[in-house]
Amino acid sequence: MNKAQLIAKVAEKTETKKQAQEIVELILDTIKSTLKKREPVAISGFGTFRVKETKPRTGRNPKTGETIQIPAKKKLSFRASKELKSIII
Repeated sequence: MNKAQLIAKVAEKTETKKQAQEIVELILDTIKSTLKKREPVAISGFGTFRVKETKPRTGRNPKTGETIQIPAKKKLSFRASKELKSIII
């Protein structure tokens, strides 16, 4: 399912497609802005989005065998709730 299909599904329960699009956009923008502040977003019955920071580490270039320094970075993480896992598995 892509964003347009999600909006169409929400539109089935709302008055207009424009209203559904505004709702979906508002939810996504709120999640993005919360994650940008490095705060987790927990949606009960669905899961938790959070930003994790990795530490810098030493790695090896597989082509040359040369030792390289891998910089620290931020990664987006999602952990599904038990309820969501039970539906999928």
